[in-house]
Amino acid sequence: MQAIKNYIASNKARFLGELIDFLRIPSVSTAQKFSEDVRKAAKFVKQKLLIAGVDKVMLIDTEGHPLVYGEKIIDKNLPTVLVYGHYDVQPADPYELWDTPPFEPAIRDGKIYARGASDDKGQVYIHIKAFETMLATKQLPCNVKFLIEGEEEKGSESITLFLKNKENHARIKADTVLVSDTSLLSLAQPSLDVGLRGIVYLEVEVTGANKDLHSGTYGGAVANPLNVLCKMIASLKDENNRITIPGFYDKVVALSEEERAELNKIPFDLATYKKELGIEDIEGEKGYTTIERTGTRPSLDVNGMWGGYVEEGVKTILPAKAHAKISMRLAPHQEAKEIKKLFISYFTSIAPKSVKVNVKAYAGEGNPFLVNATSVSFQAASKAFEEVWGKRPIPVRCGGTIPIIVTFKEMLGFDIAMMGFGLESDVVHSPNENFSVHNFFKGIETVIAFYEHFVRLHK
Repeated sequence: MQAIKNYIASNKARFLGELIDFLRIPSVSTAQKFSEDVRKAAKFVKQKLLIAGVDKVMLIDTEGHPLVYGEKIIDKNLPTVLVYGHYDVQPADPYELWDTPPFEPAIRDGKIYARGASDDKGQVYIHIKAFETMLATKQLPCNVKFLIEGEEEKGSESITLFLKNKENHARIKADTVLVSDTSLLSLAQPSLDVGLRGIVYLEVEVTGANKDLHSGTYGGAVANPLNVLCKMIASLKDENNRITIPGFYDKVVALSEEERAELNKIPFDLATYKKELGIEDIEGEKGYTTIERTGTRPSLDVNGMWGGYVEEGVKTILPAKAHAKISMRLAPHQEAKEIKKLFISYFTSIAPKSVKVNVKAYAGEGNPFLVNATSVSFQAASKAFEEVWGKRPIPVRCGGTIPIIVTFKEMLGFDIAMMGFGLESDVVHSPNENFSVHNFFKGIETVIAFYEHFVRLHK
């Protein structure tokens, strides 16, 4: 391990400089105007994998953004780890809320601030530098493959099609998938994710009259789509913040009292939580703690809403249309396709005859996922954290979603190890996203330790 520490220490400035170069690329996958930048980020990953020492690396073109595939096979009799991650990032809007420009990385107080710093460029780069370090110090204990995509933030459609094609299965065959796209409990207490919530993402459109109407002439006589949409959305939850869609909870399995007690042993301070978010109180489904709500219970949220006149000044109209984007996070055993159908059926049924409703489903829906905590990969991850961080990681349920993880499991039968190195304070998807420089370098050491323990336990 000393040779590894020495190599990391002597290359610290270079590693960080390369990550900064990576973060400068505005690889926003959801906006067409950034398409060339997304491809530039893919080429960056390809180049850095080549320099790190992979035997073979390629860009796999798709109908969308390219996949980056690389491999280093040292002995076909040894186990193989497949590293998954993504090089695309969320939009940086609103730019004016950033303290420094989102694609001009800045280091302040031990954190690197940039869009994608934590989600997921910083964490992907941990794996590239861990691989380089093992190879440079002649301590690579097994075969390694990389599959890095550019559409995770828009639903992973291309990589899903890639995995559905059985001709590709031999190429990416592995003994486990290693993923870093989640967070730790804190710098003082490492954790390992044992579950992800699923997701369904929809856009609803409510149409009233065939044109915008004067609110004086028609107000109070003709339906206002914005008013109607607000009322419809409000009716999706009851007074206990329980989702009202019929059949929504049918497959949600309640935790036992023992499971709930164990889950709530996770260190959590409600006062600090509220202070950090700048809120006076929390809100959620009645009868559950914050940890239970975000890790084990489903949710429904409006992610955006628009319609009518929103510019400066006054324009008194009844808009012809109103729109909203709505996401639902799903608990274990719920099925995304079923929940999508239930939502569409219910939402259209509660619309008054004075309006028309259309619901559009986005690609990238995903089912919930639970990790096999008895697997070799999970045990290796746990031992790696304990070795490097000096504490056994606490198993936690992640409230987020990585849809492709379920695909890896369902289509290829892979065990999954989710070793996240972010922190809640990284504010991913928000202005001023950041990533701890300390976690970046400690993550490299932890990933290297994972390989050692994985090979040892695999025998």
